[in-house]
Amino acid sequence: MQTALLETHLEPLSPIARGKVRDIYSLGAEELLFVATDRVSAFDHVLGSGIPDKGRILTQLSLFWFDFLKDTVKNHVITADAAQFPSQLAPYIDQLTGRSMVVRSAEMFPVECVVRAYLSGSGWKDYQTTGAICGIALPSGLKESERLPEPIFTPAAKINTGGHDENISFANVVSIVGEENANALRRLTLEIFDKASRHAESHGLILADTKFEFGLIDGEIVLADEVLTPDSSRYWPAKGYAPGGSQPSFDKQYVRDYLESIRWNKQAPAPALPDEVIERTREKYLEAFRLITGHSE
Repeated sequence: MQTALLETHLEPLSPIARGKVRDIYSLGAEELLFVATDRVSAFDHVLGSGIPDKGRILTQLSLFWFDFLKDTVKNHVITADAAQFPSQLAPYIDQLTGRSMVVRSAEMFPVECVVRAYLSGSGWKDYQTTGAICGIALPSGLKESERLPEPIFTPAAKINTGGHDENISFANVVSIVGEENANALRRLTLEIFDKASRHAESHGLILADTKFEFGLIDGEIVLADEVLTPDSSRYWPAKGYAPGGSQPSFDKQYVRDYLESIRWNKQAPAPALPDEVIERTREKYLEAFRLITGHSE
């Protein structure tokens, strides 16, 4: 089995942040280097094993979507061609190729722009309790995974303490970013989702929900971070879709199922994964890439 890249070390640079997947380096006042590692997280813990090529798959998917959506919204990407990276990164070009991009630094909005077209995940839990999601009332009697009457904007506040992001109302978004920005974020989120979900549908996939991150560059809203990957989105195969329960998905479900099967207490240290789970998860990510982009690799 291939080796997973769990952490980068690009001396003399030091990372300014290590997220659950990405290592981020400053390249000066206005540029950042995003490197997608092969780390995999579940239940808010980074696991002891990675998924080989996961970082490359996520990066290439994001680049596909950034390009696909460029006429709808600008993005922060400068280049993903490692040959054009700053000369100080030359010793690491083999490691960086395919899994990294140089981006413009943006003033990020502290809001996750979530959109849901189907009733699943935390939205399903909220609906069961309140009959609504983020204060948006929904028809009674809906089943798990059922399609909603129309896609809804269900934002979340970013909480950088290791816990889940917290669902908030649109009024909360207005109080955080102002009415003009809140309206623009909602409009862009729904517009992007509509375009992306139609593309996914034409390739045999249901885009059930996803989240976007936006920031400001020179006063203009741009799409940033990762876009419409299996880590940030819930994709289901259209064939066999049946509301009334959970659906098979193109993400790390094998990882979650394994961790539940061993009755892990979801406390550190996180366990390593057996080879079979790693390989099956890698295949799911690859399958999503092939279906969405139409490329074999």
